[in-house]
Parts: sequence; C-alpha cells; structure tokens
Amino acid sequence: MSRTDYSRPAPSDPGAAGPAPATRSFAIPAAYAGRRLDQALAELCPEHSRSRLKQWIEAGDVRVDGAPAEPRRKLRGGEQVALTAVPAAPLDDAPEDIPLAILHEDDALLVLDKPAGLVVHPGSGNRAGTLLNALLHHVPSLAALPRAGIVHRLDKDTSGLLVVAKTAAAQQSLVRALAAHAVVREYLAVAHGAIDRATTIDAPIGRHPTHRTTMAVVASGKPARTHVTPIESFGIATLVRCRLETGRTHQIRVHLAAIGHPLLGDPAYGTRRSRGGVLAFDRQALHATRLTFKHPSTGRDLRVDAPPPADFATLVDTLREHAHADDADD
Repeated sequence: MSRTDYSRPAPSDPGAAGPAPATRSFAIPAAYAGRRLDQALAELCPEHSRSRLKQWIEAGDVRVDGAPAEPRRKLRGGEQVALTAVPAAPLDDAPEDIPLAILHEDDALLVLDKPAGLVVHPGSGNRAGTLLNALLHHVPSLAALPRAGIVHRLDKDTSGLLVVAKTAAAQQSLVRALAAHAVVREYLAVAHGAIDRATTIDAPIGRHPTHRTTMAVVASGKPARTHVTPIESFGIATLVRCRLETGRTHQIRVHLAAIGHPLLGDPAYGTRRSRGGVLAFDRQALHATRLTFKHPSTGRDLRVDAPPPADFATLVDTLREHAHADDADD
C-alpha cells in the first residue's frame, strides 16, 4: 500500500485570511492503468467534487510526477500525484434573517420547505432576499461551503423540499447521490387536461433553439426521465405525482408541456390564467412533496414529506368542487 502524506504549505500571503491549501501526496494504484486522471481522482478523492478536482487540475494544482497534467491524461499506474486542495473563497453574500421552515436538521444537513416566491441563489436582480442569504444567517459556517451547502435547487415559484449540506463531506456525498439517481424526489403537480394512466416521459432536454431563456425537448439535449402517476382527475385538469429520475432544468414543466399537459399557471410552458377562471393560478402548480435518500453520516434511509401549501391545496379543492358540480349537472 502506498504511503499518503498530508502537508500544509505556508500561504503565499502571510496576512491572508482563511485556511491554507492542503496538499495530499499519493501513488496511483496499478488498477487504474488506462484510466483518465480526472476519473481516477474522482474515485480516489471522493471527499472532493468532480468539478473542484477538474478546476484544480486545470489550475496546475494537481501535479503528476512533478509536472502539471491535463484532466484527460491517461494513467499507467504508479505515478506520484501531489494534489493541492485550494479552499474556495468564502461567500461574501450577506446573511439575512429570513424565516425558514426547517423540517429536519442535524449536524450534517438540513431539509427545509421552500415557499413559492423565494429565489434559491443570488443572481442578477436578486442579490438579497434569497434562500442562500437566509441559510447564511441560520448556519454562518455555510459561508465556507460552495453555494452555502445547497446541492439542488427549485425554481422561484416552485414550493417544497430542499436538502442543504452543513459539511463538505455531506455535500459531496449528496452531490454524488444525486448524480447516481439515489435521491428520490417526488412532486405534486396540477396539469391541464385529463391524464388517465401512469406514464414515463423519456425525452432529452436542452436549451430552446430560439427562446434561449427556456428549455425544450431537443434531440441534442441531456437525457431526462420523469415518471408521472395520476392521483385525481378533474376533467379539465389532473392532480399528478411526478418522480424525477434525472434533474434537468425545468424538467417536469418541460416534459408535461411536451405531452400536451402543461402545468396550470406556468408562464413559460403553458398559460398563467384561464379565461374561465377555474384554472387560474398565480404560479406553476408544482410542489416538491417528498425527499428520500441515505443519510451521508449514518447511511440510514431518511424520508421527509411536506404537504402542499395553502394556495396549492385551495386550487385542488376548487377544481374538485368544479368537477363535482359538473357531475351533478349531468
């Protein structure tokens, strides 16, 4: 077994704040002969994300036999690697005392119920008042983690469950679980029209060829699969449960629109309001209702459920009453 050595070089700026980079030295096992460097490091250094490893390789912070290397370099086995893990710059976003509906929290992670209307990450036009700002107030140490520990996101006007890591190890574990489709994400949605049977929508999603701010089913897109199960039919609309097998941008919204059943209230892929009024809804009718995954520290299954918020429940009740009224008229 090769010896692994950890050292901490002195920072280039003695007055610089934050932790110094840590360098790990090790030999590539013979079993990795023929593998690419980036692929091998992802398996040999699971505490780091693939994207961070690639950044370090491209920045020259990974040296193979004393020299910088390309991510796609083929290995022969036995090479000596020195990986300098340069810490990410702490987030400079301001903590804000924004209430959070936390349904589960422990030393490794928290799961919260995001309200509709709350932006997840700061961005152009939304530098404050976001979920990230709220998390930095609730757990200040999250400033040291990429994206404050957020490992997946919901659209601004989608409500429901989000898991947030509180440690680097938990974040990497959850990111890898998401990539391996080992996190079960289930949504409740109200779609236009009658969906009378369970279906799986297997269609690639990519940027819309002409409307660049939206997504679409396109042949050149990334693989995407959504399992749709009808729960209750209202004739003019259907309450469905959607389970994501992949996690593409706007996946449920794009897939349901592609089969002719866009979400009620969806301004991008459907129509926000209906002339008749009964289908009117002020946002896309989509709620992340259940998360199931293995806890990164204990390995035990963790399931968290969140019932739909009041506006979603009211919409369902209104549609149900309308459907019953139509039945009575018949």
